[in-house]
Amino acid sequence: MHKLESSWLKAMCKRGVTMRVIVFAFSSMFAQVVFAQASEKPAFEDYVASLKSEAISKGFSAEFVDSVFSDVEFYQRAVKADKNQPERKITLDSYLATRVPDWKVSQAVKYYQQHKTLLDQVSDKYGVQARFIVALWGNESNFGRIQGKFPVVSALTTLAYEGRREALFKKQLFAAMSILKEGHISQDKFLGSWAGAMGQSQFMPTSFLTYAVDFDGDGKKDIWSNPADVFASIANYLKSEGWDGNYTWGRQVKIPANFDLSKTGLSKKKMLTLPQWRELGVTRFDGTDLPNVDLKASMIMPDDENGRIYLVYSNFHTLMRWNRSTYFGVSVSYLADRIKKGK
Repeated sequence: MHKLESSWLKAMCKRGVTMRVIVFAFSSMFAQVVFAQASEKPAFEDYVASLKSEAISKGFSAEFVDSVFSDVEFYQRAVKADKNQPERKITLDSYLATRVPDWKVSQAVKYYQQHKTLLDQVSDKYGVQARFIVALWGNESNFGRIQGKFPVVSALTTLAYEGRREALFKKQLFAAMSILKEGHISQDKFLGSWAGAMGQSQFMPTSFLTYAVDFDGDGKKDIWSNPADVFASIANYLKSEGWDGNYTWGRQVKIPANFDLSKTGLSKKKMLTLPQWRELGVTRFDGTDLPNVDLKASMIMPDDENGRIYLVYSNFHTLMRWNRSTYFGVSVSYLADRIKKGK
C-alpha cells in the first residue's frame, strides 16, 4: 500500500473509525474516479453525432453524411489490433523468409509476365521500373488477394473514437468520405484493413486522394479491382516522392574490420559516393570493387554489423516514405531483384 494511504488508514483507526466504514470510503472514492473517467468519454453514438456535425461543417451535405454513417459500427477488433501490433523481435533473414518466400517470387514473376504490356505502359509514363510496381503490389496485398474486410468508415470512426490518435483517424475518415463522394467506389464495397488502408495498394484515404490515378479513363480511381489503376497509382506515388527510373535501389555489401559504424544510417547528410565508400574499404558482397560511379548512397544495417549490410540509393529513401521500416524496404527491393532475375 502507498505510504500516504497507510498513514491515512492508521489515523482513521485511531479515531475509532471501523474498517467497514473505511472500506466503504475507499469504494466510494474509487467509484467516483471511475465515473469521472467514464463521463469524460461520450457514448459511441454521441461521438458519431459529433462527427456528422463536423462533416457537415466541412461541406458535406446532411443527406450524404446520414448515408455514410447509416450503418456505422464500433469494431472492438480494430481497437484490439491497433493496441496489439506485434512486437516480437525478428531478424531480417526471418522477415525475408516470411515476406518473400519462393512461392511469392514465382507468383511475382508470373504476374509480371501476365501484365507486362500494361506494366510497360505505366512504367513508360511514370519512369518507374515495372518490377518495383509488382514488388510493392505483392508485399502490400499479396497481388490483390488480401485487402482487408473491415468497412473503412466504421474502422476509422472506431479508431478516432478510441482516442489515442484521434486527429489522425478523423483526418483519414473525412478523406474516406471524399472518396465516397467522388464516386470511386460504392459504400458496400468500401473495405480495407482494420486501420483503414485500402485496396490492392493499401493506400490510406489521404494517400488515395493525393496519389491514386484513373489510368484507363473510366472516371474512377479503382485501386480495389482495376489493375491499370492499381499499377499507375503505385507508380504515381513513387514518382511523386522522387523515384528515379534510371537507377535501382541499392546493393548488399561487405565492410572491413574496425569500420567506423558512425557513418551508417539513412540521414542524407551521411550519404557518400560509391568511390568514397570504396576508399573506406567497402566492397560488393562478393568482395569485388564497387562501381566507379558518382552515385550517392547511404549505408544501412537493418540488424547490426553482423547481419546484412547495404548501400542504398535515393530510390530506397523514396521507399522509406511509403513505409518507414527498413525491413519492408529491403523486402520490396529483394523481391524486385528476384523478379528481374526471373526466379
